[in-house]
Amino acid sequence: MLDSLNATLVAIDDAVWGIPLICLILFGGIWLTIRVRGLQFHKLGRALRYMVKNEKDGKGEVTSFGALCTALSATIGTGNIVGVATAVVAGGPGALFWMWIAALFGMATKFSEGLLAVKYRTHDAETGHVLGGPFYYIERGMGANWKWLAKLFAFFGVCVGLFGIGTFTQVNSISGAILSFFDPDKQAIAFSLFGLDYSWATVLGGLALAFFVALVVIGGLKRIASVAERVIPAMVIIYLALSLLLIVCNITAVPAAFVEIFADAFGFRAVAGGAMGAIIVAMQKGIARGIFSNEAGLGSAPIAAAAAQTKEPVRQGLVSMTGTFLDTIIVCSMTGLALVMSGVYVDPTAEGAALTVQAFQIGLPFLPEVLVSFLIMLCMALFGFTTILGWDYYSERCLEYLSGGNMKAVKVYRWLYILAVLIGPYMTVSAVWTIADIFNGLMALPNMIALLALSGVVARETADYLRRLKEAGDDEDAMEPYVNDPATWKSGAPEA
Repeated sequence: MLDSLNATLVAIDDAVWGIPLICLILFGGIWLTIRVRGLQFHKLGRALRYMVKNEKDGKGEVTSFGALCTALSATIGTGNIVGVATAVVAGGPGALFWMWIAALFGMATKFSEGLLAVKYRTHDAETGHVLGGPFYYIERGMGANWKWLAKLFAFFGVCVGLFGIGTFTQVNSISGAILSFFDPDKQAIAFSLFGLDYSWATVLGGLALAFFVALVVIGGLKRIASVAERVIPAMVIIYLALSLLLIVCNITAVPAAFVEIFADAFGFRAVAGGAMGAIIVAMQKGIARGIFSNEAGLGSAPIAAAAAQTKEPVRQGLVSMTGTFLDTIIVCSMTGLALVMSGVYVDPTAEGAALTVQAFQIGLPFLPEVLVSFLIMLCMALFGFTTILGWDYYSERCLEYLSGGNMKAVKVYRWLYILAVLIGPYMTVSAVWTIADIFNGLMALPNMIALLALSGVVARETADYLRRLKEAGDDEDAMEPYVNDPATWKSGAPEA
């Protein structure tokens, strides 16, 4: 039964993540890069400065850095560890190259999402929430006739949170890391289900995770942002320190790893007849996992960006795009290099977190294996935990839009979300990642349509910001104030 279900899910996944959607996301990123004149390259330094410098007198629900950390909490997750591993196993080392390509153009996409989220956001006086995201820039920017597309996005957003990135994949990956550390041989069996044995390590780890998730998500955005601002920097530093140690200790293997990545990306290692097939598989897996990891084009990050305390849409767009840079260009590359340099990706018996643990153990032979395993488990737990929190916020805002602000429905959803966290450890690895891929693709489609339709707005806002910045002598504090003119909207009302 499980084999039949997996085969069905794979068939659906292949259809959703086919050549049309991959081309749409890549073309969208390239087109937006052209419209903003390569802003992600020549303004990256300024964006990184804005990342840690909150705007003076900005209006919003959380600080700009807090909004970024909320977005990063959902972005930097187990996809950076397990997702990269599954992509390299399925698509070869070349998948990492296509992750980079997707990220470089995806930075323009993420910039556009953040800009539009702030420009078209609104304020709910009853709940006190600052609301924004694709559903609002679709409805307000494209016009009321496109509200059905906004609702479609919101529906898929709820599904991604409840059945995809937000719960099952994260919990399953965390459970796998806990199991590989505390009971790798599955000797402490608690029960069997559908022919699979589950250890007490999995059961207790899942219960503990659900408990801590419940403590935070019930507190809403401000509590999520508060936790994210503390946990995100710590977990990134731990993982990057471990990864940099591995690279430095194996520095002579780095050039060969890059050669292998580029050769595999263009099918040079495949036989003549299979070269094109190898390229397509590498592109598909690399781009799909890249989108899963950095979420550029998915439409999730602008939901958090809309709550930022800022007056400048372009400024928040710059801050938003740093998330893609940090997530894929930095963190995912570390994992990918560890996998390629160690060669463990060719092992058909290993999967998920175990594969990454094995790569770091090989790359750091002078450290006790148990210490390496513990550190990876810790990173997995922190990465996954913060992603669960971030996606709870995203999916709640999607449900709030769908239900017309019905907070009773949101409160019920929170408990369903916690229940999904409890179920997550008992899903199979292949199934949960396939389900997540499917919903990711369905969520990305309406958002990419909106970004292309509103690319002219993005270009005008960007040009206006750069003009005002230049006239102020590159001093943001001396810039003339931004005017968010409701006359430029096709529908909706001015921001409250």
